[in-house]
Amino acid sequence: MPVTFRREGPAAFVEMDNPPVNAIGLEIRQGLMAALDWIESQMHLDRVIFSGKGRAFAAGADAKEFDAGPIAPHLPDIITRIERCETPWIAAIDGWALGGGAELVLGCHYRIASPTSLIGLPEVTLGVIPGAGGTQRLPRAVGLKTALEMIARGKPVAADKALAIGLVHEVAKDVIYAAEEVNAELLSTLPALADLPGPEADSDAVAEARAVAAIKTKGQIAPHRAIDLVALSTEQPFEQAIAVERETFVELRKGDQSKALRHIFFAERAAKVPDALKDMTVPELTHIAVVGGGTMGAGIAYALLNAGLRVTVLETSDEGVERAKTNVEKIIAASLKRGLINDTGAKDHRTRLTCSADYNAAAEAQLAIEAAFESMDVKKAIFTQLQAVMRPDAVLATNTSYLDVDEIAGVLDDPSRLLGLHFFAPAHVMRLLEIVKGEKTSELAVALGFALGKRLRKVPVLAGVCDGFIGNRILARYREAADTLLLEGALPDQVDAAMRDFGYAMGLYETNDLSGLDIGYANRRRQDENRDPHRRYVAIADKLVDAGRLGRKSGAGWYDYSDGLAVDPKVAELVAAESEAVGVARREISADEIVQTLMLAMINEAAVILHEGIAQSARDIDLVTVFGYGFPRWRGGLMCYADMLGPDAVLQGLERLAEQDPMVWTPSALIRECVANGTAFADAGSGTKG
Repeated sequence: MPVTFRREGPAAFVEMDNPPVNAIGLEIRQGLMAALDWIESQMHLDRVIFSGKGRAFAAGADAKEFDAGPIAPHLPDIITRIERCETPWIAAIDGWALGGGAELVLGCHYRIASPTSLIGLPEVTLGVIPGAGGTQRLPRAVGLKTALEMIARGKPVAADKALAIGLVHEVAKDVIYAAEEVNAELLSTLPALADLPGPEADSDAVAEARAVAAIKTKGQIAPHRAIDLVALSTEQPFEQAIAVERETFVELRKGDQSKALRHIFFAERAAKVPDALKDMTVPELTHIAVVGGGTMGAGIAYALLNAGLRVTVLETSDEGVERAKTNVEKIIAASLKRGLINDTGAKDHRTRLTCSADYNAAAEAQLAIEAAFESMDVKKAIFTQLQAVMRPDAVLATNTSYLDVDEIAGVLDDPSRLLGLHFFAPAHVMRLLEIVKGEKTSELAVALGFALGKRLRKVPVLAGVCDGFIGNRILARYREAADTLLLEGALPDQVDAAMRDFGYAMGLYETNDLSGLDIGYANRRRQDENRDPHRRYVAIADKLVDAGRLGRKSGAGWYDYSDGLAVDPKVAELVAAESEAVGVARREISADEIVQTLMLAMINEAAVILHEGIAQSARDIDLVTVFGYGFPRWRGGLMCYADMLGPDAVLQGLERLAEQDPMVWTPSALIRECVANGTAFADAGSGTKG
């Protein structure tokens, strides 16, 4: 039964049991109503001890009901009945109490948490607000300022913090025993939170919350509506305010932002080993080699150390070994300073790290990850050396961003051992992991890649072999379209401002300056031989590199960095000169046109990638763009956004652009198929390459 209830003397026990996290679905709500009916029929009870079985008290709404209409009994009505019950309820929290679970806790008269519990109202992360009284009860429990922080930011608090702010009455290891020991006379005097007066108004706290939300959740509606509602607790009676809360919740739940945030939430949860491989037994990873101790290699090494693995970093010289040690140590020190690890953890990381110029040091590793620079010859030489020293059942992986995984595998006696594991910089921070399956990559190697992704808490996405795989191939089209806009009349700062307003944390050219213009330059030189002569090539970035403007590291790139980030008139002059040189008349280009053009470019390329089978689903493309390339989470990912626009609108926009340049803007066959069949991109499966 999802909800069980029983009596022992003067105490009633109500327990939720809906594995794995006691999500508050219809059966739980019905069970709680039945428990309330039963409790009201009992005589001489002095407490109801309310708990959740397993690792959670209750972790919010049932995911399966997110897109369904509300079905009675409703959670707000259950909480009101708990509050109005003649027998006081004690929340015995052991684990998570999130969302609706936290609102159930707030409906209880007394609240006890175990030391490992987390309590919070994270609804804004799904584009809604607490809809069962949380915006009104929490400020009555903890005060206005704390409630604003918890609700508008969606961050849960640990048990010790919950005790300090007054959210719980006590912290105990055995919450059931502690609940049994609460003084009955004390319990009988405790008021319901709904009966308490609202907190005092504090315009400064509200203004501060709005300022933080404007920065940290730019473009999102729910945090600001949540702030409005928490502030309402200082102005209106509880019943009036809770009615406004419910109306707001229903409105936001139907909106595009909530749909997009729910989509990416579920997509992230579904990112796992493909069904065809889920029953495959993979060897347990204990020792992994990383070839290359530069920025990327050190980040990968730290991520592996953080997952409890033994790591051997291979370099080509004693100087390289020392540099690798220094690079990993910098990350350890930074993590220690930020409180992400303690002294014991840092010492443990160092104990499990070996840096060596002798490839034999990795002979017993189960997996080797190559993280050298983008040179086919260098990578082939590395894998030839690894093959010579590593055991024959070890899996070999390349972290290449663009190069042909199948060509790299060609140097191996057994090419099925090799796959791509494309980490994103900084590798110990960025969560995306593209797992690239070559033509001959074994299923075991792919399954091992997914197992590693899970262990590292990455978001793994399966990709096929092509130049740039999923993410960098879309990025290349984004960049090509943006550079073309520069030729036609836009400036780099205008493009960046438009994309920041769309929701990106950084614009394309700001990001380019951060990573270094020389990286893109080297990649373009690699592509020179095979570049399509019929596509316009924009040489502005090449000329910046020729002028020594490599980005932040050289003090100038698309912007000037001599005194912070500043727009540089020299760049505008260079852009205008290039337009004149290639005979393009410059014109005014609006921010809306910039966004529309760049989105259509990326959507069209993504549709081609999906149609070719490089990506397995539109959902995977959403994961790549959100977790690897800064696409705003609250828009759900690139293809989710495309579905919000609608395939018809996407096709019409591309056809308008194709009138000017059919070579670049010819709509993908997949887009035409979606329009013809009346299907969404989300429902379009990957096709066959060709």
